[in-house]
Amino acid sequence: MSTNAEAEAKRVERLGSLVDPATTAVVTMEMQNGVIGEGALFPALVDEVVASGMVAAAASVCDAARGVGARVVHCTAEHRLDGAGQAENCKVFAMAEKLRRDQGIVPTAAGTPGAALVSELGPEPADIVVARIHGMTPFMSTSLDQVLRNLGTTTIVALGVSVNIGMLGLCINAIDLGYQVVLVRDGVAGVPAAYAESVIDNTLSMIATITTSAELIDLWR
Repeated sequence: MSTNAEAEAKRVERLGSLVDPATTAVVTMEMQNGVIGEGALFPALVDEVVASGMVAAAASVCDAARGVGARVVHCTAEHRLDGAGQAENCKVFAMAEKLRRDQGIVPTAAGTPGAALVSELGPEPADIVVARIHGMTPFMSTSLDQVLRNLGTTTIVALGVSVNIGMLGLCINAIDLGYQVVLVRDGVAGVPAAYAESVIDNTLSMIATITTSAELIDLWR
C-alpha cells in the first residue's frame, strides 16, 4: 500500500471512530426558512444555499443519523417582534434591527414560519430543537452544552450556515467545551462561496475533521 493510501485509510478509520452513533450528535445551525429561505436577511446567502444544494446534503446526513441512532439537534435563532432581549452590538445585528425598526420585519420571529426549520430537515419526533433569542452562536447562554452532555455526546457533526461567522463560532465553542467536531463540507454554506471554501480549508480544518455527506453516510452504513 502506498504512503498516500495508508494515510487515507488511517484518516477514514479515525473518522469512523469519531462518529460512533452512540456518542455522536448531528448539530444543525439556523437551517430555518427565515435564514435560508424567502424573506431572509441576506439574499446572497439564500442564493448560495440553493446553488450548492447544501440543504439536500444536510437532510441526507440527518436522515442517516436517525437511522443509526445518532441524535439530531437543531439550533435555531428565534427573535421577538419587539426586539427585546437582543443587542445591537455588531453590524449583523444592526442590520436586523434596522429591518425590524423601519419595516416591522423579523425574518425569524418566534412562532412564525420564518423561525421554523426548512421542511427537508424536519424536525422529526426524536429531534431536539434548542432556540436562542440573542447572540451569534448556539452554545452561548443556551442549554445546548448540557443537552449534548446529557445525551452522552462527545462528537458533534456540524451542518448549517453560515461559514462566514456562525459555523466558525459553533466549531470554536464546541472545541473549547471539549467536543470533537466533524464538519460536513457540502452541508454548510457561506458567501462568497470561494471565501467559505477558504475558511474551511485554512481555518476550520485546523479545529474540525472535514468530511462530506457521502463519506459520512457510507461510514454509518
